[in-house]
Amino acid sequence: MSSLPKNLDLHLIRILYLLLVEKNVSRVALKLNQPQPSISASLRKLRELTGDPLLVRGARGMVPTQHGESLLKPAKRILDETENLFIKKTPFVPQEEARTFHIAAPDYLDTQFLPNVVSLLRRGSPLSRIVIHGLGPGVDYVRLLSDGDLDLVIANWDEPPEHLHMSKLFEDPIICAMHAAAPYAKRTASDAMTAEDYLSLPHVAPSQLLPGYHGVIDSFLERQNMRRNVVVESAYFGLIPYMLTQTDLVLTTGRQFIRFHEKTLPLKTYTVPIKFPPMRFYQLWHERVHGAPEHKWLRDQVSEAAKGLLK
Repeated sequence: MSSLPKNLDLHLIRILYLLLVEKNVSRVALKLNQPQPSISASLRKLRELTGDPLLVRGARGMVPTQHGESLLKPAKRILDETENLFIKKTPFVPQEEARTFHIAAPDYLDTQFLPNVVSLLRRGSPLSRIVIHGLGPGVDYVRLLSDGDLDLVIANWDEPPEHLHMSKLFEDPIICAMHAAAPYAKRTASDAMTAEDYLSLPHVAPSQLLPGYHGVIDSFLERQNMRRNVVVESAYFGLIPYMLTQTDLVLTTGRQFIRFHEKTLPLKTYTVPIKFPPMRFYQLWHERVHGAPEHKWLRDQVSEAAKGLLK
């Protein structure tokens, strides 16, 4: 077993990590409140220890080399594990503490769910901040959870990522809806839609929301060797119910999402003639925050908000 270099210490690993993240010596110096020449000297030492330039000039500044990129995750893991070793866990007193919680979620959740989450967090920890992030095809939520930029991700998956911690929040039966004045709606009862009708009617569907995520509806149809007629895709799921009121489009979604819009919009809902499994919503989090008291409290509040939907 080879021995570690004698002049390798934790502070040097922290500098390595920040240099690979920031890709700028000046910014690292500011973050660590150290003079820039000191950080430059540390970079030279790191280059000697690794036998690699680590950072090289690119078109828009410094960029990590391939070897430098490969050191990012190990450096972060060392820093996290060291923090867990020496920082004593203290009880989290939500009423007295000021934390910032970062939660990512799509906009197709039940209309009351996120407001209920925010309400519980505000009442429970009034000094804390809550940042709600969107989810889209450009959001690498797995990396953001790993790096600590997100604390929780809430969404629905057929198969959530296995290496992340998760808990199921709620299930939502799938229905479809359209404008009550559409020709098909006028002539067809709510329980009389056939599978042939469903597949041939014009559908509106959300754009891809997560990387590699095809959507539970189309993924299920694909496994059954079926395909629906999607003629409109929208990145703004919350606006789709309003699109229905001016078109002949059909939306397939969870019952809890559409029930709010039924109260104010002229919509007609249908029993879907294809036996879709219910949409299953989960909260996901990373191992790095699994044992932290404040994060356990956060997850408990989210679970409590989900229980409120079922009452």
